[in-house]
Amino acid sequence: MAVYHHGVRVIEINEGTRPIRTIATAVIGLVATSSDADATFFAANDITLITDIDLAITKAGTDGTLLAALTAIALQCKPVVIVSLVDEGVDAAATEANVIGSQINGRYTGIKAFAAAKGRFGFSPRILGAPGLENAGVITELVSSAQTLRAFTYAQAPVDSKEEATTFRDTYGARELMLVWPDGLSGNASVPTAAYAMGMRAKIDADIGWHKTLSNIAVNGITGISVDVTWDLQNPNTDAGYLNAQEVTTIIRENGYRFWGDRTCSADPLFAFENYTRSAQIIADTIAEAHMYAVSKGITKTTARDIVESVNRKFREWVNTGFLLGGECWVDKDANGVDIIKDGKLVIDYDFTPIPPLEDLTFQQRITDKYIVDLVSAIAN
Repeated sequence: MAVYHHGVRVIEINEGTRPIRTIATAVIGLVATSSDADATFFAANDITLITDIDLAITKAGTDGTLLAALTAIALQCKPVVIVSLVDEGVDAAATEANVIGSQINGRYTGIKAFAAAKGRFGFSPRILGAPGLENAGVITELVSSAQTLRAFTYAQAPVDSKEEATTFRDTYGARELMLVWPDGLSGNASVPTAAYAMGMRAKIDADIGWHKTLSNIAVNGITGISVDVTWDLQNPNTDAGYLNAQEVTTIIRENGYRFWGDRTCSADPLFAFENYTRSAQIIADTIAEAHMYAVSKGITKTTARDIVESVNRKFREWVNTGFLLGGECWVDKDANGVDIIKDGKLVIDYDFTPIPPLEDLTFQQRITDKYIVDLVSAIAN
């Protein structure tokens, strides 16, 4: 029964579609070592949030992998970096264990520490790597972490030849991994190739978008390749062609040095391309996180309609800006029976089509005499 009131009432109705903001994608998770890093700036065996990478470089020390990795990233762009600083062990096995990480006094370390970033900083890294520290065990843990965080990892195959690189690639089947090989050079010194890839990925996300692959954009700071890698734009029978055919990304020289390769290590052809995996991850997290407000609301026609329209509006935005070819959201009646709804569940479907990278462009060239007719006519006139 309404309470008598002589005046004005304002009833707030919180219905309607919600704007959906794309999640931050250019956030790097870097595992590194440095025995002489500034201890007041970088927390040992912990994660540190870096918002000023140039300042972080001055605090990184000169030992270990930290300085080289931060420098390689900063040459591409100035992203947010979450650094997990670990100690070098007494031998390779001990260092690997430190890089993989564990739990010490209630804090996770190494790669495992990235899982705690959301609770500590409010967001998770989306681009993972441990440049200069890669081996099979480290890469496996990076992949596992990437799968948990819906992130992507870049790692250099720790081998000496292109044949070994492709054999090493065959040990992985994860869509969250891109393998790169060989080392780049800066002057006469080897550079952490994966760090350049991580920085380039963050740069592309910021400048172009997550729908563009790493391939074929000039990399800042690389001045050479540690071993000869033959390449020709029109000939697939080269070292670069061999590596790309086996889903290993390499470095070529053409108007600067560039990563050359679009493919992941996925065993599923649906996620063969780097941007297919990242599109799926970013769309899933963007849509899920935008609808936390709907959890525990009443399941009504209005609630379902608002969710569907919010998602479709976001798909239209992504299509109009060239991030997707298409996408659509809907409620499937068959998936939402009485028992499902009664149990507090609502199933909403959506699909999307990512942008395929133009990996193989073919021109069909023909020689013809039909234009001679035009020449004869011109001469005759």
